[in-house]
Amino acid sequence: MTRVFTSAAEALAAVGSELGKSDWLEITQERVNLFADATGDHQWIHVDVERAKSSPFGGTIAHGFLSLSLLPMLGAQIYGFENVKMALNYGSNKVRFPSPVLVGSKVQLTTTLAEATELPDGAVQLVFGHSLAIEGGTKPALVSEMVVRVLF
Repeated sequence: MTRVFTSAAEALAAVGSELGKSDWLEITQERVNLFADATGDHQWIHVDVERAKSSPFGGTIAHGFLSLSLLPMLGAQIYGFENVKMALNYGSNKVRFPSPVLVGSKVQLTTTLAEATELPDGAVQLVFGHSLAIEGGTKPALVSEMVVRVLF
């Protein structure tokens, strides 16, 4: 279920809470190949299925930045905004990739609202904590703090 923020007060009140989890998403070789084409990153560990079988991972893995790029899509299943004049991605405080995502794996995003700060221009700066789990994995594929500025 999507948590919808309609005011600064709602966002400020939600600090420290887990907002929810996304659906599981399978990472396919097609998605990895399309990402490689979009970014120009055709490193063999991502796109050469036969060669990657002899790698330490036993197969192709998703780009770390592919995992990062899934946050807006998966995050939209968890939270959103209504009655806003503007919302924009302001950046990241940190991004780490603790575990590779093997092609064929499923990932799921969990999001918390770590911080909310009212800014002098009337906007609210929100810091979302994201953890991208790998089904059956012991470590997440990604942990990050993403910063969004919202003008309600």
